[in-house]
Amino acid sequence: MSRLFLAPMEGLADYVLRDVLTCTGGFDGCVSEFVRVTGSLLPERVYERDTPEVLEGGHTPGGTPMVIQLLGSDPEWLARNAAYAATLSPHGLDLNFGCPAKVVNRHGGGAMLLADPEQLNRIVSAVRAAVPPHIAVTAKMRLGVSDTSLAIDCATALVEGGAASLVVHARTRDHGYRPPAHWEWIAHIDAAVDVPVIANGEVWTVADWERCRSVSGCADVMIGRGAVSDPYLALRIRGLMDRLPSGEEWPSVLGHIAEYLKKLQTRIASRHEHGRVKMWLSYLKRTWPQAAELHAAIRRLHDSREILEVIERALPFKDFTPALPGSPLGRLDPAGVATG
Repeated sequence: MSRLFLAPMEGLADYVLRDVLTCTGGFDGCVSEFVRVTGSLLPERVYERDTPEVLEGGHTPGGTPMVIQLLGSDPEWLARNAAYAATLSPHGLDLNFGCPAKVVNRHGGGAMLLADPEQLNRIVSAVRAAVPPHIAVTAKMRLGVSDTSLAIDCATALVEGGAASLVVHARTRDHGYRPPAHWEWIAHIDAAVDVPVIANGEVWTVADWERCRSVSGCADVMIGRGAVSDPYLALRIRGLMDRLPSGEEWPSVLGHIAEYLKKLQTRIASRHEHGRVKMWLSYLKRTWPQAAELHAAIRRLHDSREILEVIERALPFKDFTPALPGSPLGRLDPAGVATG
């Protein structure tokens, strides 16, 4: 069976959403939003704030293993920070060479590094040398900056530097998140390196997952915005829910939204709570038209308590607990085994 991973999504899949999505079940692992490394050694409180899974042995509250992702361009400072982060992230460390954000690329980080395969190699080599051998060092890359001419060179440089596996987002930096994803290029990279390659990009449905695996030739897939748009996508892929979403699932989705908002209220400043819920609803609208109706109902609200009241009024009964529609198996543990 293909392994499924929840992707790092800067500004979207924060700790709380990672918690909600992985508690739904079906994922073998997840990767944090990137922790930015510049010219200093980050203290433990940064990781406790951004990746609080480190307080639970590197697992989400639902038990899914979490890997810390680091982003930077200086091999020495990345190595120093990786050595410390490795004491907090027993499941491994990931290096970000795929972020297309202008604010990141302006400082030579993320996907901009794909213009310089030799620098990629220096970074991974330095981090690999600084991290204990039993801690895996992995990397996430795109196909290039503006074209794919250096894609194979970049992948080879990462592996020769010591990357134990690669996640390949099948677009260049300049492509951003515009479809299509070029899964055929993942196949070229997979053929060129001798470590596991994980396919990523434009997997929104079970059919997408099937095509991605077929075209890329990769068994393992990382899912990002598709999982945000359909929290049950991993379960559908595993055959534990219907392949296609239905309106009957909406009450359960509502329960997850309510749970998300309650957890946000304990984690972030109140002025940001309404924006996070509305952002998630903007993705859920892709799957359920009811999400558009809820988004319209709360669009002018800024008080999270008022938003929660609207959501709870829409629930089928008080104290509704999210379930898995169409599946009697309950939530899955990280290995994909039903638990109740």
